[in-house]
Amino acid sequence: MKHIFQIYRNDWIRIFKVPMALFLVVGLMILPSLYAWFNIKASWDPYSNTKDIEIAVVNKDEGTFIQKGKINKKIDVGKEVVKSLKENKDLGWTFVSEKEAKRGVRHGDYYASLVIPKDFSKKIGTVLEENPQKPQIYYSVNEKINAVAPKITSKGASNVTEQVSEKFVKTATKSMFEEFNRIGIELEKELPTIRNFENRVFTLEEKLPEIEDMGNKALEIEQKLPEIREQGQKVVELEEKLPEIQAAGQSVLKIEKELPKVKEAGNEIIELQKKLPEIKSAGDRVVEIDQNFYKIEEGLNKALEDAKKANEIVMKAQSTLPTLENIANKGSEFSQGLNDFLEKNEGAFNEVAPVIKQNLVLLNQTAKDVAGVTEELKNVNDENRATYIETLSALETRLSSGIDAADRTADLLTKLNEYTGNNALAGVINKVNNVKDSFTNQREAVVNIENALKRGEQPSSEALDRLNTLATEANSTLSNVLANYDSSIVPAVNSGLDELTENAKNANNAVQTAKEKLPDIKGVLNDASSGLQYGQQELTSVQERLPTIRARIHEAATTISSKMDDFTNAVNSGAAFVQNDLPAVEAQIHKAADFVNNDLPQAEKEIQKAADLVQTKLPEVEETVHKIANLVREDLPDLEDSVKNAADKIREFEGENDLGDIIELLKNDVQKESDFFTSPVQLKEDKQFPIPNYGSAMTPFYTALCLWVGGLLLISLLRVDVEDVQEGTKGMHIYFGRLLTFLTIGFFQALIVTLGDLFILGSYVAEPTAFVLSAIFISIVFLTIIYTFVSVFGNIGKAFAIILLVLQISGSGGTFPIQTTPPFFQAINPFLPFTYAIGLLRETTGGIVRDIMIHDILFLALFLLIAILLAFLLKKPLSGWAVNVAKKAKESKIIH
Repeated sequence: MKHIFQIYRNDWIRIFKVPMALFLVVGLMILPSLYAWFNIKASWDPYSNTKDIEIAVVNKDEGTFIQKGKINKKIDVGKEVVKSLKENKDLGWTFVSEKEAKRGVRHGDYYASLVIPKDFSKKIGTVLEENPQKPQIYYSVNEKINAVAPKITSKGASNVTEQVSEKFVKTATKSMFEEFNRIGIELEKELPTIRNFENRVFTLEEKLPEIEDMGNKALEIEQKLPEIREQGQKVVELEEKLPEIQAAGQSVLKIEKELPKVKEAGNEIIELQKKLPEIKSAGDRVVEIDQNFYKIEEGLNKALEDAKKANEIVMKAQSTLPTLENIANKGSEFSQGLNDFLEKNEGAFNEVAPVIKQNLVLLNQTAKDVAGVTEELKNVNDENRATYIETLSALETRLSSGIDAADRTADLLTKLNEYTGNNALAGVINKVNNVKDSFTNQREAVVNIENALKRGEQPSSEALDRLNTLATEANSTLSNVLANYDSSIVPAVNSGLDELTENAKNANNAVQTAKEKLPDIKGVLNDASSGLQYGQQELTSVQERLPTIRARIHEAATTISSKMDDFTNAVNSGAAFVQNDLPAVEAQIHKAADFVNNDLPQAEKEIQKAADLVQTKLPEVEETVHKIANLVREDLPDLEDSVKNAADKIREFEGENDLGDIIELLKNDVQKESDFFTSPVQLKEDKQFPIPNYGSAMTPFYTALCLWVGGLLLISLLRVDVEDVQEGTKGMHIYFGRLLTFLTIGFFQALIVTLGDLFILGSYVAEPTAFVLSAIFISIVFLTIIYTFVSVFGNIGKAFAIILLVLQISGSGGTFPIQTTPPFFQAINPFLPFTYAIGLLRETTGGIVRDIMIHDILFLALFLLIAILLAFLLKKPLSGWAVNVAKKAKESKIIH
């Protein structure tokens, strides 16, 4: 403690010894206050001087005549608006031409313009028509002149429309109540006529029982009509059913025509019954495959191992080719070297035919997989979309590999075809090339479908059908090739290989010819190697999918085991129907068809003749009876109800109301009622914590801001380190000793700015003493934070203080409500010292709510505590680093 106060004492001794230092310190105490005072005074009451904000007004209204009933009146609302604005001094209303208004707003001579169109009064007059039109006032504003001016001019424009609306409501309600008054007077004149009508309604009500008796007699006559109409209606209904009977007859004929196909289908069911043992055997075979699936896995593993061995053989042959080529260049030794090469690598050529077949099998499997996926893609949804996208991506890769494999296979076959002598491989080469083209189209279709799924779309049925067709055709082509592979293709391949090797071996006397064979041998071996690599890749892929395949086979085996008996029973039942019941059904269909062909046409003619008689004569009789009955049944009850309701309403009305009172109500004072409807509700305002002007309301923000700026000025001009310290002085002694000097200056900064707010500017403050004390406390918190940044982090700490200032100006809610700022500033608001400093000063300015004030003080105290803890924790560990950073900064000769 002794060292701390010694540093503090020495600081002020040095300040008072150096007049310039004392002058700077006093300036630092006063200068931040000027920042606050100028800003507060500039924004003292900006909305009281809006009369100089010029708004151009253009009146083009031509006025109109309102003619409706007895109303015939000329109105000119635009003229009334102009007259009202000339008396309004809230804004600088300037009355100009439309051309001048457009030019002035564009060039910034006017902040905004209001244009009253020529049909303004005319549209207001449509309120009395069936389709009223709302009039418009055109408002144009130049928003680049000033950020706040558009809000003020917009409010002025709104006030104009409110004045027009208020005046129109007043005029309209006045006209309405004048009309009510006129109606009341006319009702009073017609009162005798109204009483006479009431008496006639009551008389008609008394005669209703006699009218009802006459109606009942008409209904009794109508009751006899159903007995006559019933028989005739049956004939008419039968005639109406003739199209259905004809359609049914045609259906019978169609069924008779299709009987051969039905019998054929029945025979197929019988044939299927005969093949049930074979089907059951096939099902057992699937179950057997499921039970022995491990053998397939072993076979696949062996195939992979064989492919690797074959590849090693081919690669070995390839590795000796350079030696052979070297020998070829030597000439005489080439023939013997070539024979040795062919004998040693005979195994490599033996692998060519199996490699080709292996590749064709794998290509065929890829085509089958694509066809299977197209069926599954019809059931794609959001849950399995990601899985199908992954599946399509894998298929795209497999199709790309397949295209390369097909291309290499076709190239290999083309080389071998040159040595077959009879062009024996031309057909299979064409088919392989067709498969390559099909795989190219399939890959394009898969990519399109995959992209559609990634965009969240459903693949079109046309795309799926096209992909399925391509895959099915490729599968069919490859299956055909594989079916004939061993019998026709393998001999041709071996023949080509034998011819190639034989030509090479017999080249002892034609060295040059043998050299020419080398590229073909090299090409064959390269293509064979590429084919083996593709086979290895596809076999590895199949090996990876084996668990899925095994699960599907197991599922199929389980289904066959559980459903085979039901399938057998269903086939047996169908066969029994075909053999036992179908002949009898067939006989009945033939009998019905004979009736349709021979007897139905004559029966239709007789029914139509009888129906025509019923429809032409009977309606004439019924029509007259029905007219009378309908009148009694439909209109008479409504008439009775209407008369009774009218009488009841008259009695009810006369019981509850006096027509004379209604007439008196309609004849009320028109002016008073119009005034009431123009402004039916009055707003009674209750201001909580009123502040008389905008400048006083902004005092908390600018006062807090100037205290932070004062702290920044202090760290910019005063040092946080101490020279010539006494022995035993530690880093924390220096920290607190110099901090006291900063806090002393900060005390006077807060005192000067708050007293200036109160007595120089005359800012409104509800609690002056609390206002001054709060500012002093805030200055202590702010200076401690800023001083700690610089004391611990050196020049980097100054950057921290400036960054925090920038964030606090926007994120503290000092100018605009924090709820109107972007989400980032709303998120950091609770963590900024400004938030609580401005809140504390607002409490003392407008009126203190104890809970809020305590809340803000506690949070400011928390920031103070955090700053001191930061110094305790980091001051010593970072002291050496801060010194080095400062030293390196000074080396720049520009940073002190």
